[in-house]
Amino acid sequence: MTDDTPHWIPSAARVAAAQLTGFHAFAHDRGAPAGDYLALWQWSVDEPAAFWSAVFDFAGVIADRGPGPVLRDGERMPGATWFAGTRLNFAENLLRGTGPGPALIARDERGRRKEMSWDQLRAEVARVADGLQAAGIVAGDRVAGFMPNLPEAIVAMLATASLGATWSSCSPDFGIRGVLDRFGQIAPKVLFTADGYCYGGKTLDSIERIAGILASLPSVTCVVVVANVDPRPDLARLPAARHYEEIGGPEATLRFERLPFDHPLYILYSSGTTGVPKCIVHGAGGTLLQHLKEHLLHGDVKPGDRLFYFTTCGWMMWNWLVSGLACGATLLLYDGSPFAAKGKVLFDYAAAEKMTHFGTSAKFIDAAAKLGLTPGKTHDLAALRAMFSTGSPLSPEGFDWVYREIKQDILLASISGGTDIVSCFVLGNPVLPVYRGEIQCRGRGMAVDVFDDNGRPVRSEKGELVCTKPFPVMPVGFWNDADGKKYKAAYFERFDNIWCHGDFSELTAHDGIIIYGRSDATLNPGGVRIGTAEIYRQVEQLPEILESLVIGQDWPPGKNDDVRVVLFVKLQEGHTLAAGLVDRIKKQIRDNTTPRHVPAKVVQVADIPRTKSGKIVELAVRNVVHAQPVKNVEALANPEALDYFRGRVELAD
Repeated sequence: MTDDTPHWIPSAARVAAAQLTGFHAFAHDRGAPAGDYLALWQWSVDEPAAFWSAVFDFAGVIADRGPGPVLRDGERMPGATWFAGTRLNFAENLLRGTGPGPALIARDERGRRKEMSWDQLRAEVARVADGLQAAGIVAGDRVAGFMPNLPEAIVAMLATASLGATWSSCSPDFGIRGVLDRFGQIAPKVLFTADGYCYGGKTLDSIERIAGILASLPSVTCVVVVANVDPRPDLARLPAARHYEEIGGPEATLRFERLPFDHPLYILYSSGTTGVPKCIVHGAGGTLLQHLKEHLLHGDVKPGDRLFYFTTCGWMMWNWLVSGLACGATLLLYDGSPFAAKGKVLFDYAAAEKMTHFGTSAKFIDAAAKLGLTPGKTHDLAALRAMFSTGSPLSPEGFDWVYREIKQDILLASISGGTDIVSCFVLGNPVLPVYRGEIQCRGRGMAVDVFDDNGRPVRSEKGELVCTKPFPVMPVGFWNDADGKKYKAAYFERFDNIWCHGDFSELTAHDGIIIYGRSDATLNPGGVRIGTAEIYRQVEQLPEILESLVIGQDWPPGKNDDVRVVLFVKLQEGHTLAAGLVDRIKKQIRDNTTPRHVPAKVVQVADIPRTKSGKIVELAVRNVVHAQPVKNVEALANPEALDYFRGRVELAD
């Protein structure tokens, strides 16, 4: 397999049946030009009002369309206004389905399974919304979730959205400080939570942490507790707490408050490893429209499909997954370790439930390959049409493994965006070939480009991923940032009126995208920029290496005029970093990249720190190595791992 030979080319029948093909015909009838994907992508960014209006109508968005223009002040970023005068409700658009068919199927690592029909989901949302109203919740209030990935979390979010209140959540493995750093900023009135959760074969109680959170979160006047590990948890230590099944009236009627297009729907949080997390506010209309575009057109999600993403309620992929309801898909939820059942639990799930879309992380794919899994041989994956990967760049070898060991006839959609836009800038495409190591395309309606340091577009060269025109899912703003200074500083300081996303990228000859890592973690030895993903790709091919992390260490110390590359490695059990292995690591990097990529130091560590969503934290490690503070260790899943990087004698010379 060469990088110029597609791993996968969709069949003519698949192209014809794709919803993207149907949309092309729909848009052509409304004035869009005929042509290939690139030509139609160009139309979508040149004529954004026409494009997004076409998406709105093609997807059948339920709304009161106002008389205002689709786009006002389209030359301003930030500052553009979308669908002025239009009023809608996010939950109303996700709850279009009715009947006895499954809306949600949930499994956990203990083997428990729960199914909820469309009618049951609607009834539960009505009941919980009634309970929220009784607790005094009105449009604009905040409701928070400290929840495992359970159906009740989705019910609570939809009930919140039905009233026009704003939902915010984080996963139950956060410590007290991490939760307060987030919810303490937004002052929720109601907190949904669970008595505990299971992970990696352990049952973990949450009651004590919930009590600690409530002691410092006086805004909460009502706590709703889902029984997850105990059939009837004791709530005596939790003031104003009620059991989930006891809130609201069973005969409640489902109602939807239609509000302006930009009305706040979600508050999400930056990872926060270098400071207190930023509270990013996303509007209902922009989130809905972007997710419909991504699910319908780029993911080809259809009514009755079985859509899965391995995620927690603290990662934006949970929000992305939930929007699949608007396409009529059944959502497959999982709570627990993805490596249960010797790494096979998610593939067991895929086979049992006839999963059509399997969403995961690049790190999971790497780990599955390291474990020697062969799901295509061991599991019936006949229903599987697409696999999504995000969280970090998917290596070319990850592409190879998917097509070799999972399925040859599958859309492997590497996708990239983030919490900042609760969606994607670049992603998959059901009508285009998949090239090894490349994200297929730029998203429709997203004026994505790659700029050099002088703000000029470049092709087949590395540079900054930018977006040059507004798009509907830009954040409404940051919480407690009335003058917008924090918002502008986050995305618009580098290039005026241009969104700079912070990804070190390349636009390829196929008009695909390669992501080399975060640009703020980009290495710069001798003034030459190097993406960290280029090193990870080579190192993690060696069988002894389980994981790695690379930083640039200021060298010589205190001069700040150059850096040297330092590589940290976590080894497979039973291996040590002998001189021979160091030599092989350096040779692997030198032979397949450049001499500048070769680390000056290779250091063994017992663990690699990562965020709750599984991303390694290069900047936090760099701070530790340079004796600088890491301001929010609560953002980390394993903060104790930072200790392995402090005061390493190997880095003194």
